[in-house]
Amino acid sequence: VQLQASGGGLVQAGDSLRLSCATSGRTFRNVGVGWFRQAPGKEREFVAAISRTGGGTAHADSVKGRFTISRDNTKNTVYLQMNSLRPEDTAVYYCAADPSIIWSEAQNQYAYDYWGQGTQVTVSS
Repeated sequence: VQLQASGGGLVQAGDSLRLSCATSGRTFRNVGVGWFRQAPGKEREFVAAISRTGGGTAHADSVKGRFTISRDNTKNTVYLQMNSLRPEDTAVYYCAADPSIIWSEAQNQYAYDYWGQGTQVTVSS
């Protein structure tokens, strides 16, 4: 599984961004996908995850109500819509995927075998 994250940028507090995670084709419908982020000097943390079919989603408490994960299997892409961005959302955002992940492990970064290269999100106050 190859992953390509995109959509990051420099925005002001309160703005929105949509990140995309494009994946390789034939296996896409069989993989669960997660978004994680890492701010400078901090550990990488869970942001959101979506199940293979999109029927299951999970969001970190820090982003609930502001971020929404979704997927379009016809486009082999998972999205992270980020609204009401805050300076503390500044980080490199990574998407991760795994064909054998079980839902109870979806928030665990070590459960994912495949990672994209990351996209920088910077939110100014």
